[in-house]
This record gives sequence, structure tokens and C-alpha cells, in this order.
Amino acid sequence: MSAHVYKKLEIVGSSATSIEEAVNNAVTKAAETIRNIRWVELVETRCHVEEQKIAYWQVTCKIGFTLDEK
Repeated sequence: MSAHVYKKLEIVGSSATSIEEAVNNAVTKAAETIRNIRWVELVETRCHVEEQKIAYWQVTCKIGFTLDEK
């Protein structure tokens, strides 16, 4: 087994429904252009408030993926 080298990319996902859906939205979008996603690190969670109610969730994620080997 060879040693893997990883790269991290920080993105923000959002959802009007839940934190979990915000994370899923971030990973799904990242997977459109990034191969070999291995893990997600949640860095920050926040919500946007409109008229005294939560309008949507925002989650800052670090997406970890392995680099292609030659």
C-alpha cells in the first residue's frame, strides 16, 4: 500500500431545510469536479435569519480528497 497524499478544499454549502442537507449539498457539488473525496470536516455552522426565523443553514466544510497517483 502506498502512502496517500491529501488535499483540502474549503467550501460552504447551504440549505433551507437542515444542516445535514447543507453538508450533502456541498459534497454533491464538490463531487461534480473533484475525484477521490475521502472525508469532510465541518468547520463552521451558521444560519441566516429573516423576520426572526431561520431562513437557511450555511455550513463551512473542508473536503479532503486524495491526489491522483502517476
